[in-house]
Amino acid sequence: MKVEPTDAPCGAHITGVDLSRELDREKIAAIRAAWLKHKVIAFPDQHLDDDALERFTLTLGEFGVDPFFAPIPGRENIAAILREADETTPLFAESWHSDWSFLPRPPAGTCLAAVEIPPVGGDTLFADQVAAFDALPAQRKDYLRSLTTIHSASRGYAPSGLYGENDEGRSMAIRPSEEALKTQTHPLITTHPETGEETIFCSLSYVVGIEGIDEMEAMQFVVELSEWQTRDEFVYRHKWQPGMVILWDNRSVLHKATGGYEGHRRELHRTTIAAPALG
Repeated sequence: MKVEPTDAPCGAHITGVDLSRELDREKIAAIRAAWLKHKVIAFPDQHLDDDALERFTLTLGEFGVDPFFAPIPGRENIAAILREADETTPLFAESWHSDWSFLPRPPAGTCLAAVEIPPVGGDTLFADQVAAFDALPAQRKDYLRSLTTIHSASRGYAPSGLYGENDEGRSMAIRPSEEALKTQTHPLITTHPETGEETIFCSLSYVVGIEGIDEMEAMQFVVELSEWQTRDEFVYRHKWQPGMVILWDNRSVLHKATGGYEGHRRELHRTTIAAPALG
């Protein structure tokens, strides 16, 4: 097995391992170590079926909850990230976020397996939030450590949200719900439970306020912080290939989708990796 880091602050490619087969403890440990170190891992030329995708996911943790996605037929833990060739709805997940950060225990990671990859476009961007925090001056770090953010899925998944009742013609099986109106607080700066690294845990997609700060002032602060979090020097642009599998750490990166594949179908199968139980 070979791990080749990208030129970006996060990201690596792993070759010399077949994810369609049962993995021994040594390989699982090596993959996990690479995942924690590089935050985003790409495995070229895998061509996993859904059984293999589920089996690989379970080597990294329990399945996580996907609260607003319907699973694909015959599965409970796989969702399709799908866009048909003739679709005209707004691109899914085109804003920076960490998956399901509005949950009391957000997931540790996400895994995507390529099913159908267009010949152009569709890159996924990742922003290293450990690097973004490390690059701040000490006084700024201390201030950010003092803040508690308020997270909610309301902008996307409430009935009135972007993917709500007025979102017609979308191929993805999204399930908007009043549950999206709930809020959850998290420290703006979190400590990664496995690496001990401090990371910025904030995004424009899901943060709707900051405790103790006026709403308008808080959102202006989040906008300005987002500009820092997603500066080019912290970003890895992942280019998809047929058969590729990628794995990322939701605790230490933000990500977003990009378009540029109009007229082509794109399908990925997704699993979510739950955060380890506390205690």
